[in-house]
Amino acid sequence: MRMNEKKYDRRRRIRSGALVLTIALAVSLLLGCGAVSDSKVPSGRTIGPSAAFDLTATPKRLLGETAIKNKTVMQSFAFDNVNHFIFIVQLMEGGQKLPGEPMALSGGARALNGDLCVTKLDFSGNVLGYMVLKGFGHGVQIGVEPGTGKNGEPADYLWTEVDAAHDHPGDGGNGWGTRLARFPFRDQAVLANDSPSLEKFQLIPGADRTTVSVDTVRHQLTMRYRLNGKFRFALFDLDQVKKQEKVKPLADVETPSELGGKTFQGYTSYNGYLYLLDGDAYGSPDSSPPEGNTYLTKVDFSTGKVEDRQRVAVAGELEYREPEGMAVQLADAKDPDSARLAFGFASGGAGDRKVNLYYIDKLEAPKQQPPR
Repeated sequence: MRMNEKKYDRRRRIRSGALVLTIALAVSLLLGCGAVSDSKVPSGRTIGPSAAFDLTATPKRLLGETAIKNKTVMQSFAFDNVNHFIFIVQLMEGGQKLPGEPMALSGGARALNGDLCVTKLDFSGNVLGYMVLKGFGHGVQIGVEPGTGKNGEPADYLWTEVDAAHDHPGDGGNGWGTRLARFPFRDQAVLANDSPSLEKFQLIPGADRTTVSVDTVRHQLTMRYRLNGKFRFALFDLDQVKKQEKVKPLADVETPSELGGKTFQGYTSYNGYLYLLDGDAYGSPDSSPPEGNTYLTKVDFSTGKVEDRQRVAVAGELEYREPEGMAVQLADAKDPDSARLAFGFASGGAGDRKVNLYYIDKLEAPKQQPPR
């Protein structure tokens, strides 16, 4: 072999060795990016580093002391960021008689049945319509998919729990959902849980206490559920779920122990992070004015680890202040960086509750993966 051929062959071996080393390193990194802690991320399905909300930012008010259709405490809410609507869900108040019912029912009977009322607002808090859901659940969290209907009119699909059950000792006189449902919002409609207009989903066999939140930016769905007596959160691809095919979670994490014994009040997901709201109304143990015991918690869906947990001291002037619900609002529907992490408080006296919404809009830069 001539000298120039030896040099060429040596360079080829070096390049080949480097290529093998690079491939091996890449495989090692990919295998090392699997879930840790109690998170379950299937092989090849990763969440990835992304921008997250800074929970230390000062919250800003979106709505204050706003009345909705019924006068019970709101349970949760969701945004149509395209058409600028807010949907707020609450348990039906007592004393109402719906079509087909022999008599008006009490508030306790409504809660046991899982009867809900959904109010549609604009972003300024003006009531635009409402809908009644019979036999659905408790309304701990809901989701919205914005769309366009006939003649270009806004058309929204709501995601909720459905098929309320109350056969568990810890149900507390309430009906809780056992599956998920998707259906179009229809102003002033009364929708029963056996309506043919419902699409129903049972994503995890044997689960109950199922509730839902939708991330329309990443097209992902988060479901909180109870299985074998423990609450967990599963993240799914929204489009796969809608195909009614058997789907595996992108991630599945347990409820963080940091929440302790406080009342769980809402959740949402965005950019691969899970955000949780917990706390109690004034007068409950460890909840006194003006700060109360409300907390926001940030969980990395790819690891199941809590990245931050902050007490929320805003809205301390409210006489009654109970944290309720979470959702992500986009100030600009075309700009994911305009995202706001919103959370709510119920206020007002018994029998005349009001809605208060606040948000955090500071995003932190994506975290880089540590070198290995």
